[in-house]
Amino acid sequence: MVVERATVLGPTKPGRWAILILLALVLLVTPLGAVALAQEARTLSSVQEFAKLLDDPAVRSWLEQARSAQGATSSSQHIVDSIQMASRLSGIREHLAKVVGEIPEFPCELRRASGLLLQELRNRGLSAVVALIGGFAALGYGSEYLFWRVTKRSRLWIRHHPMSTVADRLRMIAMRLGFGLLIVVIFGLGSVGAFLLFEWPPLLRQVVIAYLAAAVLFRLTLVLGRVVLVPNGTIALDALARFQVVPLPAEHAHFWQRRLGLFIGYWAFGRATLDLLVAFGFSPDLQEAAAYILGMGLLGVALEAIWRRPHPKVAPPHPGWGTAGLSIFLTAYGVLLWLLWVTGLEHLFWLTVVAMLLPKAIAVGQMAVAHLLRPIGEKEVPSRGVLEVAIERGLRMALMLTAALFLADVWGIDLVAITARDTIMTRLARGVLTSIMVLLLADFLWHVSKAAVDAKLAEVSVVASPNTEDAIRQARLRTLLPIFRNILFVVIITLAGLTALSALGFEIGPLIAGAGVFGVAVGFGAQTLVKDVIGGIFYLLDDAFRIGEYIQSGPYKGTVESFSLRSVKLRHHRGPVYTVPFGQLGAVQNMSRDWVIDKFQINVTYDTNLERARKLIKTIGQELAEDSEFSQHVIEPLKMQGVEQFGDYAIEIRCKMTTRPGEQFVIRRRALARIKQAFDENGIRFATPTVLVSEREETGPAAARHVIERIRPGRRAIE
Repeated sequence: MVVERATVLGPTKPGRWAILILLALVLLVTPLGAVALAQEARTLSSVQEFAKLLDDPAVRSWLEQARSAQGATSSSQHIVDSIQMASRLSGIREHLAKVVGEIPEFPCELRRASGLLLQELRNRGLSAVVALIGGFAALGYGSEYLFWRVTKRSRLWIRHHPMSTVADRLRMIAMRLGFGLLIVVIFGLGSVGAFLLFEWPPLLRQVVIAYLAAAVLFRLTLVLGRVVLVPNGTIALDALARFQVVPLPAEHAHFWQRRLGLFIGYWAFGRATLDLLVAFGFSPDLQEAAAYILGMGLLGVALEAIWRRPHPKVAPPHPGWGTAGLSIFLTAYGVLLWLLWVTGLEHLFWLTVVAMLLPKAIAVGQMAVAHLLRPIGEKEVPSRGVLEVAIERGLRMALMLTAALFLADVWGIDLVAITARDTIMTRLARGVLTSIMVLLLADFLWHVSKAAVDAKLAEVSVVASPNTEDAIRQARLRTLLPIFRNILFVVIITLAGLTALSALGFEIGPLIAGAGVFGVAVGFGAQTLVKDVIGGIFYLLDDAFRIGEYIQSGPYKGTVESFSLRSVKLRHHRGPVYTVPFGQLGAVQNMSRDWVIDKFQINVTYDTNLERARKLIKTIGQELAEDSEFSQHVIEPLKMQGVEQFGDYAIEIRCKMTTRPGEQFVIRRRALARIKQAFDENGIRFATPTVLVSEREETGPAAARHVIERIRPGRRAIE
């Protein structure tokens, strides 16, 4: 019994050849696993009753009979499978023998078909047929030549138009593509006009229409090749690079443009020939024999491209297969495809084709997107933006979804309707294909969202002026966006996983209920973790601190470097990093908000002119406030508040200034240096403690009088 074949060169369902770009299913067509079902606990009495039942000889005899019957059924199933396999192989062998036996009849059929066509031409007249074909060619190529002449200036303008932006590049490539497609369309319309103006013989009309469609498809392939790979073979290499969609060296681009054109052209004209065999009444076996022969020619074109393809001048650091090994592998792969097609294994044939083409199609798409969206004139590869990620991931998702739909159509799987005739494998395949679509959509949403968040973080990484609205907004975004990104990842992966399990046929209701119970158990068993997470949420809602701010909480202090869901990392000013759970943070002292008041004391001698000291300090504060280095950080200039207290040996005066957070230390150091210099220039002395040491030992009243006499001059000096 032979399964009906879908030949590569023969009729196929609409749209299949436009979709052969993809693969994901080979990697993903595996079951996701099984979910274990919970069993209810048995009571002790039930277990005892079951044990007694097993001890019954009648029950044991019945179990042995059932086991033997099951083994016999399994053996019979293996026998049936072997018979079916042998029958299939025998049917394939008989079919191939029948096709080979029909090949000697091929010359006779060709003579018969040519006789029919010649008879029709004689009836119409040779001169009339020549006139029809001449008018057909004149209308087609004449319309194309006229359009080419009229648009000469526009084509020259496109070729030499400067490209300064990505938009210019995309616009010029789109215009070149539009001109190429218009040329083919005008050729086709002009040729079709010949059929509308004149009356054609039926068989000749079918022949001309079939090969006209093949010629149009061949020319469309050449146009796309010139736009995507080789813009124009006559212009310089720099212009070639300007218009390329896929960045390839000139030699590689010309080679693949010609080979792809040859491959598609051979297939198109071969397909037209097979359609004409049907029109001329060839037998089905002869049609298949011709298809197999033309398929071997198509395989030869592919193998020639594999073995003669240009290789990169610089060998990759990890060659892997090597050039010869890869060529041998691709040759074996091509031969395997031809054998699968000849033996009628349609499902496996298309799966193998998709598995081969999809990775390369995705890689070429990524190269094209990165090249087209790369800024003009930049040598270094810039970071990927949201638009590039969206287009690349969208193209990847579209390719894989198209592959899934294509294979579902080939395998006869309805992704929407569920019928009673569906087998377990059909339902499993439907679930796997639907799960692939869900996971691809989730992958697209995650990468686009992640790229948007990363782009915003890169935008706010340029720090604005401190304590401005922009700086506050940037710090807030740097704090919240990473957390939002992590939450979004968890939400997307959870929803995608549940939807994929539901598509595979699993009941997700019990899973959700079980997750709720598990969450309650975790909440009771990990109260500290829950406390940390909830505490972190409220810290963020209260805007207690942001990335880059210096905070202190109990023994922990430092600059906030990053967050997680349960902890914050603090970088101490001496280098160590603290990882503090939110539950242990407690009250937070933020030292980086708005402004800082800095106060310090200066000790001067008792004979100091305090008014003069006040004026000097005030002058120094005004000079610092006007200094370009400190002016933007000083809110209120340095000034002397007055006398703090009278000490044993000095007068303590207090100074005060208001600055931006974190800038008070540098300004204070500069202020103290200038105060020292100003006091020295104006005769103001800093007080220092004095210690008196006696020269000899005396006792009694004489020693006391001596000490008093030695201390009295120092007291007068202080007064």
